[in-house]
Amino acid sequence: MKLVLVNDIVYGYAANDPTAVGGAERYEWLQARALVSAGWAVTVGVHTVLPYKESLEIDGVKFVGIGNGDGLPSLLSWYRFLRTERPDWWQWQCASHWWGPAALVAKLAQVRTIFLAMHDRDIHPRQALLRRSRWWFLYAWGLAWADRIFVQHGGQLSELAPHLRSKASILPGLVGQTNSVKPHTQRKHYVVWVAVLRQVKRPDLLVEIARRMPDIAFVVCGGPSTHGTSSGYSEGIMKELRALQNVDCLGQVPPGKTLQIIADAALLLSTSDGEGFPSVFLEAWSLGTPVVSMKVDPDGVIERKGLGSVTNTVDKTVEGVRALMRAPDVRAEMAVRARQHVEETHGEAAAVRAFEDGLRGAKV
Repeated sequence: MKLVLVNDIVYGYAANDPTAVGGAERYEWLQARALVSAGWAVTVGVHTVLPYKESLEIDGVKFVGIGNGDGLPSLLSWYRFLRTERPDWWQWQCASHWWGPAALVAKLAQVRTIFLAMHDRDIHPRQALLRRSRWWFLYAWGLAWADRIFVQHGGQLSELAPHLRSKASILPGLVGQTNSVKPHTQRKHYVVWVAVLRQVKRPDLLVEIARRMPDIAFVVCGGPSTHGTSSGYSEGIMKELRALQNVDCLGQVPPGKTLQIIADAALLLSTSDGEGFPSVFLEAWSLGTPVVSMKVDPDGVIERKGLGSVTNTVDKTVEGVRALMRAPDVRAEMAVRARQHVEETHGEAAAVRAFEDGLRGAKV
């Protein structure tokens, strides 16, 4: 079987570009490698990072330059790419008004389509688009025309429109598993926060929490953004964070270094208002780092399996962080459960199996 994607940022992760940002794109890179290992052929079309028709291979995944352009040129480049590669499936991730035209192009090229929901917002077409929100109907058409839809957890599946649910199934997140992790008794005594500084990630709450805990060190990995965020917001947050003596605000950090920082942390803190199934949670758990999340807990997995804590308010977050920072033995027990959960549910074999079952129409 052959799968194609169109995504320049996936190439960034494949090429170890330190500026690559995006949990959804990182997921697609990990998925592409896993599928290739399972016998699939995977080709990624890129608009800008390779010249037109130039190709190269990284870890068995083929990357091809398909030309650049907006509007009609993009549609033509996609059609040409599909007709040249002749895949069994074209996969698209995240809500976009372009998904409707893209799905139509795929139908004209006689290629079946897959849509990956990467945020809870993607399930609700009228609220899904951060840009071109008035064109939500194009995105809705894409969902209607898609041959298969994958969601990240049961909550998303239950909220999906009934007429779409019959072709949808759950595709668990994917993360690599390390052979060993640093014991919590040997870790540095800090809390790590990892996200782009967008309003929806609520870095303002991080500022408030850090101010109320001057004796606890925080390391912040995340650069500025204007995506779904007002101009100057990120820079203002960075200024506030860097004014706090207990906060080390690093800005945008290369993916490899971010993983090292998470691996050495006592806890990962999430203040986000909304997500899908955050890849950073999986990365933290694979490294034995518990997660303290204010709001996000897909299908209640953090509380059900004891992989950290869900706090809901700033007061409870401060209390929860303090309690876990004083209890390395408790964190070590959470680490064992977290790594076991990742291995059983989010390893390569489990992710490939769920993907192939979903394409066959089996409910996962």
